[in-house]
Amino acid sequence: MLVEEAKGKQADGSNTPHYDLRQIDCDPNFWYPVAWSHKVRPGKTFAARYAGHPIALIRPEYGPVYALEDRCAHRQVPLSKGVVDDKGCVKCCYHGWAFDRAGKCVTVPYLNKEGVGRPVKSYPCREKSGLIFIFPGDPALADKVPVPDVAQVGNPEYKTRMFSPRLKCHYTFMHENLMDMNHQFLHRRQMGSITARFLGQDKGDDFLEARYSFARKGGNQPLAEALIFGKHHDFEGREQPVEEVVSIRTTYPYQTLQIHDKDGDLIMDLWTSYVPLGETQQVTQAFGLLSVKKPKWNFLLNLAWPALGIFTHRIFEEDREIVEMEQNAWRELGGDHNVEVFPVVKSLRALLARSGVPNKYAHPVETASQSEDAA
Repeated sequence: MLVEEAKGKQADGSNTPHYDLRQIDCDPNFWYPVAWSHKVRPGKTFAARYAGHPIALIRPEYGPVYALEDRCAHRQVPLSKGVVDDKGCVKCCYHGWAFDRAGKCVTVPYLNKEGVGRPVKSYPCREKSGLIFIFPGDPALADKVPVPDVAQVGNPEYKTRMFSPRLKCHYTFMHENLMDMNHQFLHRRQMGSITARFLGQDKGDDFLEARYSFARKGGNQPLAEALIFGKHHDFEGREQPVEEVVSIRTTYPYQTLQIHDKDGDLIMDLWTSYVPLGETQQVTQAFGLLSVKKPKWNFLLNLAWPALGIFTHRIFEEDREIVEMEQNAWRELGGDHNVEVFPVVKSLRALLARSGVPNKYAHPVETASQSEDAA
C-alpha cells in the first residue's frame, strides 16, 4: 500500500507518521471558492458547501456578500432558504429569526427584544475574479493569507471561460491527473497519437512545477488546437521540435497549467481549485478558469471558441471517468495501492501529504522501510 508523510512531525525529530494519501484532508487555512459570483444575486441567498459544512452565502442589495453557517441557531433549518431584509440581514424561513453578517441574532420577532437568540458561525468571505471565496480555517489567519490570483481574468488580451464540474473522487486524484502528462494515451480519440516529453521540474516547500512539450506521432491535429496555437507540421517520422512548453504547477492548494509558445509568450492559462464537499472529502467540486490569448485577428478565437469548449469538455470527461475509477478501486481495495514510478508524481504526493491534514479516519500506516527497521 502506498502511503505518504503528513503534517505533524514530532518535536523530538522522530519519524513523521505516514498516512494513506486519500485520508488526508485539505488544509482549511486557505481561501477556497464555493460559488460563482453571478450565482448569488443581490437580495438573495445561495447554498454552498465545504468539506461537510453547509455554507449560506448572502448578498444584500447593497454591500458585499457574506457567509454564515447554513443552519439557523433556533431549529437548524437552512438559512439559505430564508430571505434577505432591507438591512442586509438574513431571516430564517421558519420563525423569522434574523442574523447579521457577523452571525449575530439581531431579531427574534415574536419576542421583540434583542439578545435572545444564539449566534451562528460566520466565515471570512472575499469576492475576486468572478468567484466567492471563504476561509474555513482559523479566522485570525484570514487576513494573513492572500486570496489567489486567478488566470488572466480581467486582462483584455485574453478571453476566459469558466467551468465547475463535480467529481466523485478525492481531490488528490485531480492534482495527480493534471500533473502527470504521461497519460495522453487516455485522450487518443481526442488528441491523436502524441507523446509527452518531460523537460524538468522545480519544487519548494509549498509548490511543485513540471514542464513538458508534446510530439505528435500520428493522427490529425484537433481543429481548436490548430486555430489557437497554429498548425503543427508533419515531420514524417522525424522528431518534432519543441513548439510550446506546458507548465503544470501545484502551489498548494491550487493548480495551474500554462502554455508558452516558442517565443515565450503565454498563450493559455488555466487556474483551478479542487474543493471538497463531503466530510470524507471523496466528492470534489472543481472551479476552473481557462484564459486564452487573443490572436491578432480576434475573430479567429471567436470562431474557435465553441470548438474549444467541446474539445476541453471531452478531454475532461475522459479524465473524470478515470479518476472516479481510481476512487472506486481505492474504496473496493480498502486503501491506496498505486504503484507510482514517475518521480514528479512521487514529489507531488509528498507535497499534498505534508500540506494537508490527516482526517479523523486516518491511522498511521507502517511503511516497507519501517518494517525492515523493525526486523
